[in-house]
Amino acid sequence: MRGSIDGLGSSAPIGLMLPAVFADDDLAQRFVGGLDDTLAPILNVLDCLHAYFVPSLAPTDFTRWLGDWIGAETDGTEPEDRLRATVAAAAALHRVRGTRRGLSEAVRLAFGVVPEITESGGADWSARPLGPVPGDRRPHLHVAVRLPDPAPADTHRLDALVAAARPAHMPYTVQVTAAERTPER
Repeated sequence: MRGSIDGLGSSAPIGLMLPAVFADDDLAQRFVGGLDDTLAPILNVLDCLHAYFVPSLAPTDFTRWLGDWIGAETDGTEPEDRLRATVAAAAALHRVRGTRRGLSEAVRLAFGVVPEITESGGADWSARPLGPVPGDRRPHLHVAVRLPDPAPADTHRLDALVAAARPAHMPYTVQVTAAERTPER
């Protein structure tokens, strides 16, 4: 959280802006010095405002708020590096929302692993009408994730993420399993 920071100097000290008659007035300089201490954090934020909209530079609490503001798929439990990557990728993910690529990238950003996605759809082109329709007649989507240490909350989190990022008409199932561990030598 931002707030007062001991020793933070003002980028625009009020004492230097006072008329010359107050330049040597100790009471006036101490009074506006107190105002400088109060205004310094605000001026610091305004001086660095552009950095607040760059997820890799913004304070963590502001990055979470920015993620909510732009619709990033976050739940507040992800580590800071994954939060920043998800917020930075949010605009690009909105462009591919509802596609296999968009869903795969959203899950990868949230869990740090590439999901296994099985879907019923397909696309084809034919110069002759009434050709076979690709894919299954009944739509379905299955997203499986293999995590090193899965927790029960991961299934709920994956379910919420897939519900938000899938095509609206598509019924779906999710599965979280433990990743196979390689034996240590």
